[in-house]
Amino acid sequence: MSLPADVVTELIRRGLRIATAESLTAGLLAATIADVPGASATLQGGVVAYQNEVKERLLGVDPSRLASHGAVDAGVAAQMAEGARRRLGADIGVATTGVAGPEPHQGRAVGTVYLGIAGLPGPAAEELHLDGDREGIRRGTVEAALRSVLRRLDREARA
Repeated sequence: MSLPADVVTELIRRGLRIATAESLTAGLLAATIADVPGASATLQGGVVAYQNEVKERLLGVDPSRLASHGAVDAGVAAQMAEGARRRLGADIGVATTGVAGPEPHQGRAVGTVYLGIAGLPGPAAEELHLDGDREGIRRGTVEAALRSVLRRLDREARA
């Protein structure tokens, strides 16, 4: 099986629903999950929050956090994930934010990525540093997010 299929299978097996909040990946994470047959049993939906206003209004990200830290931030990723989880009525929220390039953004290097995860054991956010072009960084982010969900589901099962 593929990584996305493994994630979908495990979520369905546990009766869990997942939602996404995506800036950097602009819907690619939700689309990758939705590509798996049967994903409708677990995927609640996703929010593409490219602009800060959308992060604030739809996901409940704290405007002062965005003003002081910028959108490429661990705390913002965590708030995005929790906002997606709550707003879309899911058990798990996964968020992506970062710099795909080709230029640095808000003082962050190309390839700086934050994953936010809500509803599973482990830290609320993970920092990644990925190499590659814009497409490669976005695809690498999706893969890392799916691996993180699978790893945390496994950790939860052992707890």
